[in-house]
Amino acid sequence: MTATQAVEQAYRDEWSRLLALLVTRLRRFDVAEDSLQDAFTAAARVWPAQGVPANPAAWLYTTAYRRALDRMRRADADTRRLPLLLTDPTVAATAPVLAVADLPGGSPPAPDDDGDIPDERLRLLFACCHPALRPDARAALMLRFVAGLTAAEIARLFLVAEPTMAARLTRAKAKMAVAGIPLRRPSAADLPARLDVVLKVIYLLFTEGYRATAGPDLVRPRLAAEAIRLGYLTGELLPGEPRIAALLALMLLQHARRDARVAPDGTLVLLPEQDRTHWHHDEIARGLSLLGVLEATPMPGEYHLQALIAAEHAKPPPTDWPRIARLYAELEHRTGSPVVRLNRAVAIAESGSPEAALALLDGLDGDLPGSHLLPTARAELLIRLGRPAAAAAAFDRALSLARTDPERAHLRQRLAAVAPNG
Repeated sequence: MTATQAVEQAYRDEWSRLLALLVTRLRRFDVAEDSLQDAFTAAARVWPAQGVPANPAAWLYTTAYRRALDRMRRADADTRRLPLLLTDPTVAATAPVLAVADLPGGSPPAPDDDGDIPDERLRLLFACCHPALRPDARAALMLRFVAGLTAAEIARLFLVAEPTMAARLTRAKAKMAVAGIPLRRPSAADLPARLDVVLKVIYLLFTEGYRATAGPDLVRPRLAAEAIRLGYLTGELLPGEPRIAALLALMLLQHARRDARVAPDGTLVLLPEQDRTHWHHDEIARGLSLLGVLEATPMPGEYHLQALIAAEHAKPPPTDWPRIARLYAELEHRTGSPVVRLNRAVAIAESGSPEAALALLDGLDGDLPGSHLLPTARAELLIRLGRPAAAAAAFDRALSLARTDPERAHLRQRLAAVAPNG
C-alpha cells in the first residue's frame, strides 16, 4: 500500500472516530473539524516522504490535537489584544466553551494500554440529540460528527440542497456552543427521551452504507458495520429495549447480503439474481433470532415492520410478495413516507398488479424530486404494461439523477434494452 493509499484508507476508517474524540476533548466542533482536516493534509505531505507511521490513527489524532491548541491559543491572544471585543455580545456568544488554559498542558490524552485511542462516538451521539437542539439539527450533527458523512451526503439523505444542509450544520454547531451542552456519557435518565433520534441517525448512517447516495461504490460496508456497532452499544445502555432489537434485526438482515449485491465487474445485481451462497447466513440467523424475541410485541414499530419485510426477503424463494405489500401498507399508514409508498408499489407489482402499482406512484414526484428510484420503478412498471417509449423516457430521467457508478451502469443497460436504437 502506498502512502497516498494509506491516507485515503485512514480517512475512510478513522475520520469519524477521531472527529468524535476531538470534539469531546475540545468541546469545539469547528476547531475539531478544521484541525483534523489539517492533520490529514499534513499526512498527505509527510507520509510519502517519511513513511506511514506504525499507528496512523494516533499520528493523526496527535497532529490534529496540537493544531487545535495552536488555533485556540491564537484566538486567546487575539482576545487579549482586543479587550473591547469582550463587551460585544455577539463575540461573547461565540467564544470558546473551553479555554486553552483548561487543556492538559498542550499534550493530547494518552492512548489506551493497547496502543489504540478511545472511541467517543456513542457519547457524542447522545450529546448531539440534546433537547436544546432542533430535531433536524440533531440528526445532521450526528451524521456529520459521529458518522463522518459530508454535508453533501447528509443533504442527499434528507432530500435537501447542500447549501441548506451546510447552513443547518453551522447553526447547530453555534447552538451547541452557546447552550453549553455537555459532552458526557448519557445518564440513565437521559436515554429514553433521546433514543428515537439516536436510532433514526443510526439507521440513516446504515442507509448510506447499505446504498450509497453517490460515488464509485453502491455499498459502503464499513459504514454499515459502524451503524450496527453503534446499535449494539446503544443496546448495552438500554438492554431489552424492543426498538433497538428491531433496528438491529433490520440492519443485520440487510447487511448480510452485501457481498452479493454487486458483481465482481462492479455491476448491480438485483435481489432475485443474487447468489445466496454469498450471503452471510450467520448474520441472517442473528437477525431472525432478534425478531423471534419480538414476536410477542403487541404493536410492531417502524423498524420492526421493516425487519419483518427484510426477513421475507431472506427466506428461500418463492417470495411472499402479498405479505410484503401488506407490511408496507401498514408501514405507510404509520409513517406517511413517500419512500415506503414507492416500495409498497413495487411489492404490489410483484404480486401481479402493475397497473395498481403505477397508480400508487402518482403524486410522488414532488416528494422525491432528486431520487432516481422513483423514475426507475416507473420505467419497470411501464415495461410490464407494454409501454416501451414511456419506459425509455423514465429510464433516461433516472439516469440523470443516479449518482453511484453501479446504478448508472445498470440504468444504461436497461435503457439500451428498451430503446436499443435510441
